[in-house]
Amino acid sequence: MTTSAKKIMLVDDHAIVREGYRSLLGKQPGLQVAAEAGDGAEAYRLYKQLMPDLVIMDLTMPGLGGIEAIKRIKQWDPKARILVFTMHQNAAYAVQAIKAGAKGFVTKSSPPEALIAAVFDVFKGRIALSADIDRELAQSHVAGQPSAVDILTPREFEILRMLLAERSAGEIAATLNVSPKTVANTRYLVKSKLGVATDIELVRLALRQGLLAAPEAGTTDFPGEP
Repeated sequence: MTTSAKKIMLVDDHAIVREGYRSLLGKQPGLQVAAEAGDGAEAYRLYKQLMPDLVIMDLTMPGLGGIEAIKRIKQWDPKARILVFTMHQNAAYAVQAIKAGAKGFVTKSSPPEALIAAVFDVFKGRIALSADIDRELAQSHVAGQPSAVDILTPREFEILRMLLAERSAGEIAATLNVSPKTVANTRYLVKSKLGVATDIELVRLALRQGLLAAPEAGTTDFPGEP
């Protein structure tokens, strides 16, 4: 590998996924997979050590999620190039990732060449979107309903995502290095911004906007509640 090769860091909690796109990227001239991380906290630590030319980042991981990791990396290095590669096909995730500082968003259902094209687009200074997300963004507005994409900050969106993923307020506080009171206040603020009064209404709104899969029959508890 030549010294002029662009250094890439892969961030995904599934080793088999990292292996797949490590192999894909390694076949491309001028690219070198220089580091791998299994969660957002490890990605942030490794980024500061290695300063890769590009981070390819998943969003949903144990511990620190991708959106918060993007935000922290960009705060530490505003010039960081980060490309999201994720299973999420909802436009809300794409908008929030770009708000946090990502330079592109590719879904894992895209053909392999879409990821390669996005990598080179980001190196050229372009915003890279896979075709399915481009379509979703064009159709994402829900008439008469407050959108989490438009209203919430990346930190608020990440806390909402973690709550919907059944993370407790204490777990979220520990992961984000904030107090449980901050998490509780943010939860209240999110509901206020989205125009809902109860946790059940928040879940229903998340379902309508595609942020949460429909629950199994008989499940009625709000995610994150004891």
